Amino acid sequence: MKLIARKQYLEKMVRIIGTPDIKVITGVRRCGKSKLMEAFEEYIKKEIVDSNIIHINFNLPEYDHLLEYRALYEYVNSRYSKDKQNFVFIDEVQMCAGFEKAVNGLHAAEKYDIYITGSNAFLLSSDLATLFTGRTFEIKVYPFSFSEYLQYFNYNDKYTAFDQYMTEGGMAGSYLYQDPEAKYDYIADVFDTLIVRDIRRKYNIRNIQLMERIVDFLMDNISNLSSARSITTTLSGIREKVNHVTVSSYMQYLCNAFAFYKVRRYDVRGKKYLSSNDKYYLSDHTFRYAKLGTKNMDYGRTLENIVAIELLRKGYEIYAGVLYKKEIDFVAIKRSEKIYIQVSDNISDEKTFEREVSPLLQIKDAYPKMIIARTRHDRYQYEGIQIIDIADWLLSDIR
Repeated sequence: MKLIARKQYLEKMVRIIGTPDIKVITGVRRCGKSKLMEAFEEYIKKEIVDSNIIHINFNLPEYDHLLEYRALYEYVNSRYSKDKQNFVFIDEVQMCAGFEKAVNGLHAAEKYDIYITGSNAFLLSSDLATLFTGRTFEIKVYPFSFSEYLQYFNYNDKYTAFDQYMTEGGMAGSYLYQDPEAKYDYIADVFDTLIVRDIRRKYNIRNIQLMERIVDFLMDNISNLSSARSITTTLSGIREKVNHVTVSSYMQYLCNAFAFYKVRRYDVRGKKYLSSNDKYYLSDHTFRYAKLGTKNMDYGRTLENIVAIELLRKGYEIYAGVLYKKEIDFVAIKRSEKIYIQVSDNISDEKTFEREVSPLLQIKDAYPKMIIARTRHDRYQYEGIQIIDIADWLLSDIR
């Protein structure tokens, strides 16, 4: 498989070399966590002459004898080199029974720079502080961005390339398949057999049909306001009675595994977060296309999903804005920075343009405001609001 340098993540890892944290690489299944670890290992070999790298990959049968925490702990210690800078890399760490005991023991020795990856259902962001007694540093990895997609395929025409990215997405493993059906079978299989299977194993889920129906509902309603109660009402009307508490739990499991990202609502005028209804976005928009096909194909929703993940990729907190009963697709916040964003497939129609621009014009503060759409034109302004093509925006530094 062709590899590209994922500079955004690699540079972040380089900056934290030697810090005392346990570095945990997280992200949806098959988004490139292990390949990133390999690239980082190559960097260390090249740049740090006195390095000693101890790399365990539990995907490989040769490490089966380490699938118990004592064996893992003793194996690493037996390969410690006193006069070198010692790095420990562990792939799919959850496969080792009691792995947290081994990692905590190695960290307590203060002799190793530790980096781990694992199945998301077993190595949750919310569980890191409980699993590990030492401080953790999370490196969040996402599927390929549009910029990385361009780099991989070496496209010259960014607008044509974006049209392709809309349907092919960022799951790089699928790029090896020339046949479209095989490509989408691979993507659907990643979602069903890796992501959802992990969730079932972690939480001992028995109502598999309910989980599948919730997945289909959320995929079909990306960017729409949803709640456990509204989903329960919809699903109960189809077949048997469904408990909203169970639905809520299953939704949280899907978010824990990075299958979906939940976005809360934010009252722009009152400057407060709203507790009722949230929006859900897929970790990669192509999962929807692979699972549901062209059923209810809505390019506007797909664009919104792409923008949501790109904002997260760039380190923003994102919220769905509410102002005088009108919606603003995203309020993106990073420290003192704030951006208001509307996303649309096509704003050439006057009524559509007015609908998108109206909420932004009512915001009275001085933070940047923009509409992102498929304009295929250079960036321009309308009454202080930036209008930018989505391909250009994805290749920019956001502002």
